[in-house]
Amino acid sequence: MTLTRPLLAALALIASFGSAVADVVATDILGRVVHLPEPARHIVLGEGRHLTVLGLIHDDPVSLVTGWRLDKALDEPTMQAYREKFPDIDEIRPVGSGNRDISAEAIIALHPDLVVLTLIDQGDPGMEVARQQIEAAGIPVAYVDFFSHPQENSIPSLQILGKLIGAEERAEEFADFYEARLARIRDRLAAPDITRPRVFFHVHAAPQSCCSTVGTGVFHDFITTAGGQNIGNDTVKGVLGNVSLEYLIGADPDVYIATGGTHMAVRGGLVLGSGVDADTAQASFDKLISAPGFSSLRAVEEGRVAGVWHLFNDSPVHIALIEYLAKTFHPDLFQDVDPAATLAEINARFLPVTVPGTWWVTPEQ
Repeated sequence: MTLTRPLLAALALIASFGSAVADVVATDILGRVVHLPEPARHIVLGEGRHLTVLGLIHDDPVSLVTGWRLDKALDEPTMQAYREKFPDIDEIRPVGSGNRDISAEAIIALHPDLVVLTLIDQGDPGMEVARQQIEAAGIPVAYVDFFSHPQENSIPSLQILGKLIGAEERAEEFADFYEARLARIRDRLAAPDITRPRVFFHVHAAPQSCCSTVGTGVFHDFITTAGGQNIGNDTVKGVLGNVSLEYLIGADPDVYIATGGTHMAVRGGLVLGSGVDADTAQASFDKLISAPGFSSLRAVEEGRVAGVWHLFNDSPVHIALIEYLAKTFHPDLFQDVDPAATLAEINARFLPVTVPGTWWVTPEQ
């Protein structure tokens, strides 16, 4: 049978429709259009710890990841928890380990269908060369951001990943969960006559070598959204800077917040996070706030102090931290808000693995 020209044209049009439907198109956080022939199934992560972000929108994130950079890797308790459920995690290949260090050759050899980089990679000369080499090999690259501007970019970035792996409904479900909680905080703090306490945010907190704090950036934004005033913003002109203990005492903050993690154990500082039991966290916090200088702070004497896990700052799970800060700054406004319940719901509804740990701590009563 001979096909007529109109019929051939119609068949070609139908085929083009099928191709368009199959094609995955997403605009990344830099506004770059990313095309995939189908949802990604072999991904290289520019930050290894973003495996847990994928876990918010996929039941088996390990099955999607072929390679990862180890500079910002999963901590050992998180790695172990994922290994118990997904033994294949040990098959993920490293593609770089230093800060902003990635091997284009190692990535290309893995034949991934997508490489995910972060906003802080953008503009780095070495990373730009690597990205160009990766894209020249025909491998798409998408940029996301859960760290530099988390409140603005975390949910759009999660939606970008959802689009690229075919998990748009899951991404939208988490977006609704997150945005409802963020809106509740903003609505209750909208009144202009609400007193916003002056907050000192002591990052990587230890009794000695006081004190590293924040001027702008991630934690400054969290403090502001939760209804506080970051006093570090008056002195520190960048994201991070140091002030003296004398400055802290003279500043007389209404609220003192310390951040910590397992990395602080060797420095005798605040130990919180994955795999940390409540007694260990409490002992390290009590040691911190009873140290000379800290113990005389009005905020400590009045009990307006808390310790929080530092690594809330690179995941959409930070919504629980914002709730915690809002409740700490404004307990009367947020009596009904339960940040621990928010974390529990995230674990139950979204994450495939629950990692044990202690995420915040207050003085013993």
